[in-house]
Amino acid sequence: MGIYLNPGDDKFRKGYRSQIYVDKSGIISYLNKVFDTENRFVCVSRPRRFGKSMAANMISAYYDRTTTAQTLFQEMSVSHNAGFSEHLGKYDVIQINMQDFLSRAKDIGHLLDMLRKRLLYDLLKEYPNGRYFDMEDLMDVMADIYADTKRLFVIVIDEWDCIFREYREHQDWQNKYLDFLRAWLKDKAYVGLAYMTGILPIKKYGTHSALNMFSEFSMTDAGPLAEYVGFTEQEVKELCEAYRMDFDECKTWYDGYHFNEVGSIYSPRSVVQSMMSHKYGTYWNQTETFEALKVYIDMNYDGLRESIISLMSGEHRKIDIANFANDMTTFHDKDDVLTLLVHLGYLGYDYDTASVFIPNQEIRKEYANAIRAGGWEIVARAVKASDDLLAATLSMNAEAVAHGIEEAHMETSHLTYNDENALAYTLSLAYYTARQKYAMVREFPTGKGFADLIFLPRQRYADLPALLLELKWDKGADTAIKQIKEKAYPKTLAEYTGKILLVGISYGKDSRKHSCVIEQFSKA
Repeated sequence: MGIYLNPGDDKFRKGYRSQIYVDKSGIISYLNKVFDTENRFVCVSRPRRFGKSMAANMISAYYDRTTTAQTLFQEMSVSHNAGFSEHLGKYDVIQINMQDFLSRAKDIGHLLDMLRKRLLYDLLKEYPNGRYFDMEDLMDVMADIYADTKRLFVIVIDEWDCIFREYREHQDWQNKYLDFLRAWLKDKAYVGLAYMTGILPIKKYGTHSALNMFSEFSMTDAGPLAEYVGFTEQEVKELCEAYRMDFDECKTWYDGYHFNEVGSIYSPRSVVQSMMSHKYGTYWNQTETFEALKVYIDMNYDGLRESIISLMSGEHRKIDIANFANDMTTFHDKDDVLTLLVHLGYLGYDYDTASVFIPNQEIRKEYANAIRAGGWEIVARAVKASDDLLAATLSMNAEAVAHGIEEAHMETSHLTYNDENALAYTLSLAYYTARQKYAMVREFPTGKGFADLIFLPRQRYADLPALLLELKWDKGADTAIKQIKEKAYPKTLAEYTGKILLVGISYGKDSRKHSCVIEQFSKA
């Protein structure tokens, strides 16, 4: 057993013995299906703290012929699938965390030289009696070992993309690195499986990839590996039940990464930490300060700031992900920056509509922090004022609500503001922090029409009233209240047993003033 060749199962056992361990061994079933086929090259990209290293350790332990982990895997879900015994503990595994080499390297040449020497040391130590054409050539040595033993190699590379993240401006280094990976892996008979994981998808040369033999599974399209990106909703429900935590609150904080194949996906780090501490808060983004987000949203490519403000107000924005170069420096327009934020975990992506959105409360807080420190004083003031606006609404202070919305409009006056939809857009941002306590729904169906905004209190705040907002552009606020009653909007909330406040809000085109009327609805 070496350091990088057949490293054993110690790392996997540490994760397995953790207080909270969610069985994600099903990913091995997929890898077994593609093992020693044309599809044996797999690249999985996910945000930080989404279990990438844990999965790499598990995969390495499963295939490693020197481990004693067979008994552990017999207890896991993968043991029920075809091919389980055929591949368990049968191969030579090379497991690398590329960050380990990068942290010690002077440059890319030094990194690749260290990597070759280290792997050759382990290989020649394990197979000292082999006949080698060139003992200093990594590819030749692996080919000769395979020719003698007929035992395939499983190559597991964690943090494969760290070069692109830490040496963003060194394109020549990146190209040399990609060329090395291609020469080491592509068309090599000794590769039974190559599994790479990182944050970014594979870097493109122009419109082409240097590693085009890889099947990629990312935050924009996780395909059959979707349920292994994070925790599924069922897994989170079971954890909430075991730790006596409120599931609805957990969903508000950590849900939002949705894939068609599996539905909701939750941030694993955040769910685990919330269960362990028995409280909800921001955990995932403690691994990266808001500065990482701030750098990108401060790039005002083609109206990027307006898109960010729209997303903060709860909107979904269509983007084109096709031209993203899969690095952190090559940006041609705002869509490239927004696509990067998807891969970093700061945005969710809807495959069907090709749109992005802020996934949950935890990430929403991060945007508020970023704009507060990023010179977005206008938007930051609007977000800060949203606490006061909610308080005024709950106290039925219509004059204060009208004034608060007036201020919010002034802060966002650079946005189009000439119809009811634009008014709703402004209000969504004005009530930004209300979503900590409320679930907000745009254009809520009523049977006879649509209420523009509904705020339903989350279970933890069940003592708060529901808010039903009707918006009018160039009509009186009393007209909005009248429409609510005529169209029987509150009947939509017939099952709701708490208080309901009816809030009519209007903007006068000529006066350029907002007005507000608030009434408490009494069920007959």
